[in-house]
Amino acid sequence: MMATHAEITDLAALGAELLDQAKASPHRRVSRLVVTGPRQRAVLMALGEGGELGEHDSPAAATFHVLRGRARLRSGDTEWVVEAGCLVEIPPERHSVTALTDCLVLLTVWLGA
Repeated sequence: MMATHAEITDLAALGAELLDQAKASPHRRVSRLVVTGPRQRAVLMALGEGGELGEHDSPAAATFHVLRGRARLRSGDTEWVVEAGCLVEIPPERHSVTALTDCLVLLTVWLGA
């Protein structure tokens, strides 16, 4: 039986395309599912400067990795300004995101066993 290999995704190329779409969108955001499986999901999000994801529930475990630009992750009274190349664990509570500059974010979510 032959193993199935995962596909390689060029996040820089896809991110540039999505960022162009986000900047043209009235909501200033667009996303694309880049990995999906029974236990994990990865989503590439492009947000034009000022784009937001309003307060929403958190998955059981997730990370927020800024690939380009700068974004604010806010949860309750706590906020993180996350720069390109930095990663933060998303708290397991309601949170929101604001793009401080045009940015690309890789959201990785654990879906459970």
